[in-house]
Amino acid sequence: MTTFDKREQAFEAGLVHDAEIKFKAIARRDKWFGLWAAQQLGKSGDDAEAYASELVRADIVGTNGDVVFNKVRGDFEAAKVAQTDAQLRHKLNDLFAQALDAVKAG
Repeated sequence: MTTFDKREQAFEAGLVHDAEIKFKAIARRDKWFGLWAAQQLGKSGDDAEAYASELVRADIVGTNGDVVFNKVRGDFEAAKVAQTDAQLRHKLNDLFAQALDAVKAG
């Protein structure tokens, strides 16, 4: 194996590792966002956990990166919960940063 092949393998391994970390962070963000949204919707306990799990599953099987946002946006509108799109996106971004730090920390 040449040095170039070794470098290529290391680069590819790094990409796989980064993708795994991002996937785990997004799943954690979705759960935390779901728990927060559930609280805003007046859900607690098992109902809140089920709502959060539903968001995680929706994002995993969804093809659109906005699946979680759109679901919560629709649920908030139906329940008359006052949150702007900007506020929801800000919450998602904050939770992603926290989730990424948590995943990297182990």
